[in-house]
Amino acid sequence: MKVVLHIWRQSKKSTQQNFAQDGKMVRYELDHVSADMSFLEMLDVLNEQLTKKGEEPVAFDHDCREGICGSCGVMIDGQPHGPQRGTTTCQLHMRSFKDGAEIYIEPWRAAAFPVVRDLVVDRASFDRVVQSGAFISVNTGAAQDANAIPVPKPDADKAFDAATCIGCGACVAACKNASAMLFVGAKVSHFVHLPQGRVERELRAKNLVAAMDKEGFGNCTNQYECEAACPKEIPVRVIADMNREYLRSKIKEEPPSNKRVGGDG
Repeated sequence: MKVVLHIWRQSKKSTQQNFAQDGKMVRYELDHVSADMSFLEMLDVLNEQLTKKGEEPVAFDHDCREGICGSCGVMIDGQPHGPQRGTTTCQLHMRSFKDGAEIYIEPWRAAAFPVVRDLVVDRASFDRVVQSGAFISVNTGAAQDANAIPVPKPDADKAFDAATCIGCGACVAACKNASAMLFVGAKVSHFVHLPQGRVERELRAKNLVAAMDKEGFGNCTNQYECEAACPKEIPVRVIADMNREYLRSKIKEEPPSNKRVGGDG
């Protein structure tokens, strides 16, 4: 099959939110594409041809190529990870496209994910959010027996559903406000349903939301684009979990002191 690729090319890191001034779309024609190729294998073929011509290959992130690490995400025809639901870019195959298709490939578009080069974005903002509270305080060592800490099956299922988040950023890319609430909600929901995660319960949601706002992510408008784009199909109920935990932490805050400071004057 033959495809026409329109790929965002950008040689330097974004310095502003006006993406149009930092790079441009470049058109490439690619023949003899196998329908059994993965999307990234197709980009590999393109890069081999560009390298032979003495041109700069297209920079894109990837690692496991098994839908586990979350590093491969790009916008394909305006959809995070492409047209196939519940699939990362590396799991997408060219049989999902018609012969002669024109495919538009862009990086995530969010101020909190500055473009480094071409299709590569800096997702360190997610790491900083996680560092603010998506962890538990337990002693490490030998693994406990599976039944040492009883966890009800419904709670375990909810925690596992949230824990499948791979931090790819598709939820942010899909949201018109570049909100990270599905990502943050997944981190909160993962821990709140497990007894091990309740040590930092009073601070976790509050700290994560504060870090999310500091990084410049937008607010949620409950239109569910994030759930539709998530390759792990994490449900939006995790956002409700986060909202409840955030409200709980604010209610349990110590009230401001009413003591007067200074003299009676």
